[in-house]
Amino acid sequence: MKDFLQIQKLLSQNESEINQIEKCNEFSSKFGLVLTNAQIRTLSEERYNTLKRYGRVELGKGILDKLIFEFCDSPFIWQENYMDTLSDLQDIFYYFKNESLDEFTDDELIRYMRKSFDNECQGSIEYLRETSLEDVCRSIRYGQEAYKYFDTYEDELE
Repeated sequence: MKDFLQIQKLLSQNESEINQIEKCNEFSSKFGLVLTNAQIRTLSEERYNTLKRYGRVELGKGILDKLIFEFCDSPFIWQENYMDTLSDLQDIFYYFKNESLDEFTDDELIRYMRKSFDNECQGSIEYLRETSLEDVCRSIRYGQEAYKYFDTYEDELE
């Protein structure tokens, strides 16, 4: 009975997340990007597998909606690569959340990912994963303060 209740709770959370992502479609459609129900379910399942792979526990909703809002107007994302890019970004987010020793808030990490993705990475997921974020996380592990990476980001926004 206990296992059944846990499964029911997970299914309920999953449905809630799926509903949230469906609402994101309204916003992202302004940029020509829409996820199908099957793609939303796939991304939700991938989130669960990613959390398990990286040994993370997440209470509440995931970060997929934040990734959608942050990245949907990127010049390097179009409908044909939208789901795959979101899947990769979600994986990268959780990996670097661990690697950065949780020094970044979710929003800070996502903003930094976007800045890097659109600028020095020129839309390359591989470059984002293997160079930009890896350099930041290595610096943090060796004692550099995380806030130093955000001062320059905020300056560039102004």
